[in-house]
Amino acid sequence: MNTELRSALGLGVITIIPLAMLNQCGKSENQKPNVIFILLDDYGYMDTGCYGSKFYETPNIDRFASEGVKFTNAYAACPVSSPTRAAIMTGRYPVNTGITDWIPGRQATSSGSPADRLIALPFSLNLSLEEVTIAEVLKENGYRTMISGKWHLGMDSLYWPEYQGFDINKGGFSRGSPVRNKQANGYFSPYGNPRLSDGPPGEYLTDRQTDEAIKFIEQNSDKPFFVYLPYYAVHNPMQAKEEHVKRFTDKAESTGLAYMEPFTREKDWIRRDMSDNFKERVIQSNPVYAAMIWSVDENIGRLLEKIKELKIEKKTVIFFTSDNGGLATSEGSPTCNSPLRAGKGWLYEGGIRVPLIIKYPGKGKPGTIINTPVSSIDFFPTIAEMTGSDSGSDRTDGISIVSLFSEDELTDRPLFWHYPHYSNQGVEPGSAVRLGRYKLIDNFEKERQELYDLENDISETNDISSSNPEKTKELYGLLKEWRSRTNAKMMLQNPEWNGLPPTP
Repeated sequence: MNTELRSALGLGVITIIPLAMLNQCGKSENQKPNVIFILLDDYGYMDTGCYGSKFYETPNIDRFASEGVKFTNAYAACPVSSPTRAAIMTGRYPVNTGITDWIPGRQATSSGSPADRLIALPFSLNLSLEEVTIAEVLKENGYRTMISGKWHLGMDSLYWPEYQGFDINKGGFSRGSPVRNKQANGYFSPYGNPRLSDGPPGEYLTDRQTDEAIKFIEQNSDKPFFVYLPYYAVHNPMQAKEEHVKRFTDKAESTGLAYMEPFTREKDWIRRDMSDNFKERVIQSNPVYAAMIWSVDENIGRLLEKIKELKIEKKTVIFFTSDNGGLATSEGSPTCNSPLRAGKGWLYEGGIRVPLIIKYPGKGKPGTIINTPVSSIDFFPTIAEMTGSDSGSDRTDGISIVSLFSEDELTDRPLFWHYPHYSNQGVEPGSAVRLGRYKLIDNFEKERQELYDLENDISETNDISSSNPEKTKELYGLLKEWRSRTNAKMMLQNPEWNGLPPTP
């Protein structure tokens, strides 16, 4: 934990202490629950069997959902990776951590191209050491901490996990995807990862990440531990084991999916001048992507079995979620998020609604479905309450959602997104707010607001802003006030813009 926080704690500056912490007083460390946080990369809301996928197979995750609680309105704090990961670590919105795009972002190489009407302002390329991470808080509370996998929160090695509260770092560094070049082979060893030694030739990265997590758990099963398991899967490059690819190639052929056109360019956001890279997947049928999901599911099964074998299942809280929606509109468009609109990078539901399953032993009836909207910013205060740790809740933007395990009800609160960037998915920059059943998107390029009733229109096909001007005004007012309060960076007009009108 950084020096400033230690000093604050010593002086009693941070005085808001969850009731759960008081309840833990006098208890031994062995009674504190372990925490395992599983985070998938670019994994869509519809990519799991229990969320509706008919092509991908996830028997272990589905069984896990039947033993825990499943959230239907869980959101990533941003439609791309790094900002959401920073929000998970800190409980703070991306505008408050300063990380508002994936690091280093498209603007590092192509900002201000003639096709861009707007120019993004610079954003932070490192999670500040002044930020307090959940790993630091748990470590202060006697936990052993470990990351096995993707970090993507620091271009400079001085900002990598070992300086942000993690005792052990296996695989977390600057990159947001596996290294693939003449010396490294992506998901197959050699990895070219400065924080993960190469395995035997052909070793699969998803297996290795799980091996490292299991090893750590075995070594620390007699004391409280925090395992952050951010899989690199199912991010590009698309690489999977041959036997699994064959399994799903055969399935696609036997079901007829292999003979259906998986993509369309007949979307209003695709301009004629946009390359063939931009295409939207309309069915789930990619055998390699399915095989990558199968490997993830296999490994989650291994992890869950180890927890049972060590007899620590009843004192281990497990989270399962994703950093953003599935990649559906570019870069191979490996998945389809239907009935959700669009995908990774977009502020439509396909880009920000994600699966979330939590198993909290002794809390929540197994198989319960929770419909209350929650966000990545809520994990920090939730874990703090579960573990009786000092959350320093005056610093966080999220709230603890522990009460939802007793009753699926919270006072309606607005959830916000701010993505003032062009990304790699054909994205139109903007910001958004959800309150209750309604969601408003402020599209910066089109200079207009869109309003959707998610309860009746989960696909966001019917913009009701003109027919419901009062609700539009209310939500737009909330969004503008929040942007002003957080000093959210906006965008500049691009003097080199070619003058072509934005997508209608």
